[in-house]
Amino acid sequence: MRRTAALIAGGGPAGAAAAILLAHGGAMPVLIERQAEPHDVVCGGFLAADAIAMLARIGIDVFALGAHPIGRTRIIAGRRRAEAALPFAAAGLSRNRLDAALLQAATDQGAAIERGVAIRRVDPATRCLDLADGARIGGEALFLATGKHDLRGHPRAAPLDADPALGLRVRLRPSPALVAALADTIELHLFRGGYAGLLVQEDGGANLCLSVAQSRLKAAGGQPDRLIALLEREAPLLAERFGAAAETGPWSSIARVPYGWRATQAAPGLFRLGDQAAVIASLAGDGIAIALASAVRATHAFLHDGPDAAAAFQADIARRTRRPIALANLLRHWGETPWIAGPLAGLLGHVPGLLRQAAAMTRVGAGQSCASNRSSAS
Repeated sequence: MRRTAALIAGGGPAGAAAAILLAHGGAMPVLIERQAEPHDVVCGGFLAADAIAMLARIGIDVFALGAHPIGRTRIIAGRRRAEAALPFAAAGLSRNRLDAALLQAATDQGAAIERGVAIRRVDPATRCLDLADGARIGGEALFLATGKHDLRGHPRAAPLDADPALGLRVRLRPSPALVAALADTIELHLFRGGYAGLLVQEDGGANLCLSVAQSRLKAAGGQPDRLIALLEREAPLLAERFGAAAETGPWSSIARVPYGWRATQAAPGLFRLGDQAAVIASLAGDGIAIALASAVRATHAFLHDGPDAAAAFQADIARRTRRPIALANLLRHWGETPWIAGPLAGLLGHVPGLLRQAAAMTRVGAGQSCASNRSSAS
């Protein structure tokens, strides 16, 4: 069995950022990523100011990668629409481009990236991973960063939901009219049992991502295209936007998203990052920020205090995400409840400060940890 000082499971933003910082600190991590090539995942592709700032601190300039600037939000609930300036700078960037840049930066720092290697099982007691090819690898510390995917042997103890949420994503090749409508803007479409986000990314394509109750997709025969058609009365502009696309790619999905879950405890030497630490409703737009903040804090703790810092780190992340997740869950409930969503959209148009307050309350920044971690490792 191979062993390493720092072992990372997953090459998304949390895992790749951890690899960059650990390598910069001299830990020389090994990162295991199941996908052999860069790919898109079920993600809104939205970066708020805190995520952009944290990426900049670890050497990733999202605008140099071609990120599409976003300065406004448009919220649509039925026939009601409201638009307001965002209280921060934001951007649309595909996970394909972002993850590739982060993994390349990790490689440049000296991290060992093993791609196309599936993880069959995790053993938290020994901090080991059993790989699909029969190999076994362990670490002095294990950073679990597999996103919304649970690993056999260490699932999240999320409460059972009678009608769990699932995520759907499709890339649209927008018409010129749709590009103009989405210029500088992210659209949020609210409907019963779900919501959708629509924005333009670096290649000029539009990213459409939905969070929707499983029952709604089931009622559409499991066909996302048909679901959009069935939503025409509740979300007419969403159906119009989808229909206006010059071309649509294949749908990707993820089932049973445990919104609101947080890891409050950790096995010795096990650091849970990103969605393995806390799952915030995507309506808040803070998923990538939490992934990065958790990576920054976990690597800072490990480089300064070793594997024994895992328990304190996990408790700290749980504390920091408690209020943002609670507020995001409330916003999600409002957004998925038609008789609340309509008036809420109307209120936004009259009280732009409401958006600013909500953004501040859902923010989970990394504080000074990112900068102090880099300087201490220099």
